[in-house]
Amino acid sequence: MKRIVNFNSFNVFRIEKEVWDIEYHNHNFYELIIIENGKGSHHLNGVTFPYQKGDIFLLRPSDAHEFTIQNKTRFIYIKFTEEYIWENLLMNKKNELKKMIQLLIEDRSFVYESVIKNKADREHLLQLSRILLNEFSQKNLYSKEITADLFSTVLTILIRNTMNNNMNQKWLSKNLSRIDRILYYINVNFLDADKMKIENLAKEFLLSPNYISIYIKKETGFSIQQHIIQYKVKAAEKLLLQSNYNISEIADKLGFNDVNHFNKIFKTYKSKSPSAFKKENKTL
Repeated sequence: MKRIVNFNSFNVFRIEKEVWDIEYHNHNFYELIIIENGKGSHHLNGVTFPYQKGDIFLLRPSDAHEFTIQNKTRFIYIKFTEEYIWENLLMNKKNELKKMIQLLIEDRSFVYESVIKNKADREHLLQLSRILLNEFSQKNLYSKEITADLFSTVLTILIRNTMNNNMNQKWLSKNLSRIDRILYYINVNFLDADKMKIENLAKEFLLSPNYISIYIKKETGFSIQQHIIQYKVKAAEKLLLQSNYNISEIADKLGFNDVNHFNKIFKTYKSKSPSAFKKENKTL
């Protein structure tokens, strides 16, 4: 697989393509891709999502992707490094927002869709991206400062779209309490069997292996294993509807013992088999 290397800490540019001619690849940087016009499919980490005007995809360095273009598409790319975030965005941010930006760029969740949901925000971000591109390209007086402020605004709007209001308020009011951090950690690492071992999870949060299970069950009403299974089932739903993997491949990818185990767990949580779920929802 090709790896694209960029030596600039921050870059903004626009490209327009009728046919995608860049092979499946990953990067050594973070990337925001804004769909300014057009439609087609985005193939990200083996999963396919349709895209249209206003969609925004956030890619981490380890993410591999390519596009299939249906209608001529104009993309705005914002490429940045973690160093740029720290040096230009986080130094003067309020503590709560600083943590939210860190969570947004560090999230390693299994499947990524367009990170913009709100209709009004889609239009605002399109306009902001165009202004950001113009400001970055012109390099006028104070362009560096204005560019950083515009990019910070873009990330803040994305944060608002990736967390529902109730959850957002909960995280902000608690300033990311211990249980929030534990649940976030499980959400990010639920496919890593080693990190999900009780002793390693307890060590990560400075709790005893005996107490952490009791603590999570007391705070949430669910056991650690139940949280892991719930995240796996959510990932399975997306893979069933948005990828070309078969049932066996999905079971293996999500760490189930075998297809029968996957079928049994999925049916317990969704009251139907994976194949029935896929058939019913593919036709909606």
